Amino acid sequence: MFKQIPPFTRSLLLINVICYLLQLLFERSGIDLVALFGLHFAKASDFYLFQLLTYMFLHGSFGHLFFNMFSLWMFGGIRSLGSRRFLTYYLICGIGAGLCQELWQLGEFYMEGMSGYEFVDGGIGAPIPMDLFLNRWTTIGASGACYGVLLAFGMLYPNERIVLLIPPIPIKAKYFVAGYAAIELYSAYASNDNIAHFAHLGGMLFGFLLLRYWRRANERRQAAWQNGWGTVPQKPSLGQRVKPPRRRAAARSAYGRNP
Repeated sequence: MFKQIPPFTRSLLLINVICYLLQLLFERSGIDLVALFGLHFAKASDFYLFQLLTYMFLHGSFGHLFFNMFSLWMFGGIRSLGSRRFLTYYLICGIGAGLCQELWQLGEFYMEGMSGYEFVDGGIGAPIPMDLFLNRWTTIGASGACYGVLLAFGMLYPNERIVLLIPPIPIKAKYFVAGYAAIELYSAYASNDNIAHFAHLGGMLFGFLLLRYWRRANERRQAAWQNGWGTVPQKPSLGQRVKPPRRRAAARSAYGRNP
């Protein structure tokens, strides 16, 4: 079964599992990889730009890792994109998810008036510095990138049927993706949990924009060829590259051979 997975999807699965094992290994040595490579809030002192890439390879628990990799295994077999384009798509969805999460946190920071305070109640009975509190706003996980992969599956194979676990009924991929997006949008506003719903929606948003861009670029390229704006250059064969031109051969026959 594992060999049937496309190589690019298999590589992403292995990388995420290895990173999670490294998290557990470094935790035993007292090194918190989440504090170093997790995506911190943009106004926190521990924020670095590279965290927009590294955060998606870290996970908070085995269950967190399992469900993300399960969705990547289910919907990551998109061979029509090709390995290079799929990897590009996956990373852009993950980065886009991180950017959307940062924008949401930034709006929350200013709407709640946190910019005017130096200390905040950290829930431990004593105020803590604002910077220490903001450094707790850390996002990790491949969920945003996986939601982007889910969207790609629904857009590229809209009529492919998916059998749900509960209830066990088949449903077309386009309706499944639309339902998932609606649930995430509702949860983003209605729930107050510790899940980065806007990161999930951001991964789907960036995935949609990227797929639309690629589709329009392909349409323009095909239209250009159909209208005769370009020609496909033909590479000369090996015999054509080695064989001397006829003019030179004719010239040698006219002057004769050397004695």
